[in-house]
Amino acid sequence: MTAIAATDGSFRQDWFGNIRKDILAGIVVSLALIPEAIGFSIIAGVDPRVGLYASIAIAMVIAFTGGRPGMISAATAAVAVVVVPLVRDYGVEYLFAATILMGIFQGIAALLRLDLLMQFVSRSVITGFVNALAILIFMAQMPQLLPGNEGVSMLTYAMVAGALAIIYLLPKLTTAVPSPLVAIIVLTGLTIWLEAPVNTVADMGELPEGLPYFIIPDVPLTLETLQIILPYSLTMAAVGLLESLLTAQIVDDMTHTGSNKQRESWGQGVANIVAAFFGGMGGCAMIGQSVINVTSGGRGRLSSFTAGFTLLVLLWLLGPIVGQVPMPALVAVMIMVSIGTFSWNSIPNLTKHPTSSSVVMLATVIMVVWTHNLALGVLVGVLLSGIFFTGKVRSMFGVVRTRDAETATYVVTGQIFFASVDRFSQAFGRESTRPDPADHVIIDVTRAHFWDITGVDMLDKIVERMRLNGRSVQVVGLNEASADLIDKFALTDKTGVEIGLAPHP
Repeated sequence: MTAIAATDGSFRQDWFGNIRKDILAGIVVSLALIPEAIGFSIIAGVDPRVGLYASIAIAMVIAFTGGRPGMISAATAAVAVVVVPLVRDYGVEYLFAATILMGIFQGIAALLRLDLLMQFVSRSVITGFVNALAILIFMAQMPQLLPGNEGVSMLTYAMVAGALAIIYLLPKLTTAVPSPLVAIIVLTGLTIWLEAPVNTVADMGELPEGLPYFIIPDVPLTLETLQIILPYSLTMAAVGLLESLLTAQIVDDMTHTGSNKQRESWGQGVANIVAAFFGGMGGCAMIGQSVINVTSGGRGRLSSFTAGFTLLVLLWLLGPIVGQVPMPALVAVMIMVSIGTFSWNSIPNLTKHPTSSSVVMLATVIMVVWTHNLALGVLVGVLLSGIFFTGKVRSMFGVVRTRDAETATYVVTGQIFFASVDRFSQAFGRESTRPDPADHVIIDVTRAHFWDITGVDMLDKIVERMRLNGRSVQVVGLNEASADLIDKFALTDKTGVEIGLAPHP
């Protein structure tokens, strides 16, 4: 009964614990989703309705299935760029089929607990990921700000400045209504009233008419179809999960709450499958819209559902009005998001944090911004983190030799694994060539630990070499885990006794 009550309480909190702010924040997000979804559709080479329908379906479904309340998921550029060759060569129906398979792969990933791999993503990588996304969000606004581009004038800059003033100054007077929503409404009203010559949402692409409807991808159910969509689906699933789990971690930090990453992985899969059956492309979590939601007060599942449902209503009933929303207002909101997303503390921390951490952060930023590939940037950051960590552990190693009568004792300190075996071997050398060679050698590993078969193999070689040179060798101080490893994989120097007892009599 207690577990049921707790679950019921969690359900009520997730859905109805923040009703007013969740609804208002969801409305703000829905307006910001429109130009993004249209832009991503253009990137993928499909009709704008494909991205818009995907955003509606994913946002509404993930509200029920996701593991991170308050996070916004919809059509994204990260997935759109992956499918460009598929759409170009085979058409949109194959995109729908690939999105269904993408969702299946994400469900399998949840069962395999691949979300646990996020434990290997360091804080430096996450900071670099956040900073890179902030830069990309800002860069994405440049077409609406560069002089000479169609629809860009001094009036554009004035409206952007006015919207930013509302966004940052209104909260000093009241927080009853999210300031980004007020900025969008005020500038839309002025644009319609003054017939201002600025770019609007309608200029981004034709808005769909009517509701999305259920479809089954019109592709042949053959092995050849599977071979075509399989590589795209795997890439879409990997990129989508990576961005979603990283965004979930960021929202965790912003809200000081936890989330269920396994459920989020499964929920993303379900949402993408549903989106494909309603004529949508694949998607994932969106850090920009998630930041808008959180900074506007959204915390619960209701905010994500409201974003999708409001987008549906806007396109169905208020399409002509939505089409007149000025792009400068949305650009101002996204500039606010980029400023709020960027980790400004990371700049002075470049000189305060360890050099390796700063290098990892900068490498992640540079790779993401250079390639516009979030997965590649994170991969580079993780690899560098691993290399630096391995190097640090490798350096925390030492061997000290002492001589007592006819016995030489080698005291080994540190971690013995693939990266430190060379130093491990060099520290021993040949006992027979030393100025004071001993007939008996003790290798004391009380303060050392063997991590892999590479370390075990090197210990084998050292012991064998000394014995071939006429020395008696005794290995002492093996901890239980190291002794177990040596008993399983060593060739010449097994403990031969129950683990935990003094080995090598």
